[in-house]
Amino acid sequence: MTVNYRLGLLGYLAHPALDAEGHLARNYGILDLQAALRWVQRNISAFGGDPTTVLLGGQSAGASDTGANVLSPLATGLFNRALFESSPTSTYPPLSVGQERGQAFADAAGCSGSGKAAADCLRRLTVQQVLQLQGTANANGPYVTGPMVDGTIIPITPQHAWSTGRYNRMPMMGGNVRDEANFGIGITEYFSGPPQVPMTADQYVANITRIYSGNAGPGNTPPPYPPGTVDAVLAAYPLSNYPSPQTAYDHVGTDPGACRALHVEKMWADRVPAYAYEFDYRQAPYYFPAMPEFTPLAAHTIDIQFLFPLWHGGILGVAHALDAKEMALSDELVARWTLFARDGNPNGGTADVPWPRFVKPAANLYSQNLVSTALPVPKFSERHQCDFWNQYLIY
Repeated sequence: MTVNYRLGLLGYLAHPALDAEGHLARNYGILDLQAALRWVQRNISAFGGDPTTVLLGGQSAGASDTGANVLSPLATGLFNRALFESSPTSTYPPLSVGQERGQAFADAAGCSGSGKAAADCLRRLTVQQVLQLQGTANANGPYVTGPMVDGTIIPITPQHAWSTGRYNRMPMMGGNVRDEANFGIGITEYFSGPPQVPMTADQYVANITRIYSGNAGPGNTPPPYPPGTVDAVLAAYPLSNYPSPQTAYDHVGTDPGACRALHVEKMWADRVPAYAYEFDYRQAPYYFPAMPEFTPLAAHTIDIQFLFPLWHGGILGVAHALDAKEMALSDELVARWTLFARDGNPNGGTADVPWPRFVKPAANLYSQNLVSTALPVPKFSERHQCDFWNQYLIY
């Protein structure tokens, strides 16, 4: 079953005029999901289902929303397996960020103030008016927050929850694709044309300088990255080591998230059955048409077509059928996801082969490829330079 829920400014808006009305607020998209899960609990038996084997999972924003519900006391008992695709939740911004952006959105929409008049003004806005301020197909605008730590629906940060066990405990499965960042790089290149223009060396340096001169963690207050971080990142990822600026930026953009995911998976393993993976197949069909000097590899979203047929054939995409070997990988992943939903174990039953349970200290992930194999944590960590990134990442 798939669930429709509010997104963007419609799904996650904090504003004093709305927050003071005495109802649950801010994380409206998460409340939508909880309403759907309550419907499942009431009705699943009528469809031959079992209310004690309900999986909640999603990809990208869906993974973030899954994490919000694992953390939310309001979702206790509504589901009992959690699946995080790209990738396990590591951070949410604080309420202060949501309120700051929500107030700025209201001002931009002509709904300034903090009282009932502002709330009434916000409710009179049409969906189209809201979406005009939300952003573009290329990027969100400055007012979008997403799930935030509001103190009630999401009471504490993921780091606090995972490290203390203050969450709805259940079997957890999560992972990432090997080249997550290539999706965003591809979007930027696609919308640079026509004709499309690949990333330049100057843009590569400028992007790293912008990111690593800013905050090291979530929120609107530092800590900033320490002095010298920009130079350290450029030294760890020199352009001379890669065939193109795009390829180098793929590694810079992917590796911190992969290391964050590993950090979360290690904390899961302390308290619940955990299964971790990396989607490593780098020749899959891609969402966008071919672009100059751009190689998608295992980009963000590229694994979805192995779970849902021809997913990449969307409005902007080019539909590509999977070949026989790719169909075999698809069949395997569909089976693993189904077994995890049924048993809380992607292998089925109580066995932990061929997908090893993530157990410290000698943990293994599962490398999903045409021939899937166990992936030792040291190899994963070396691949993504986690020893380097753990000096700078803040959770």
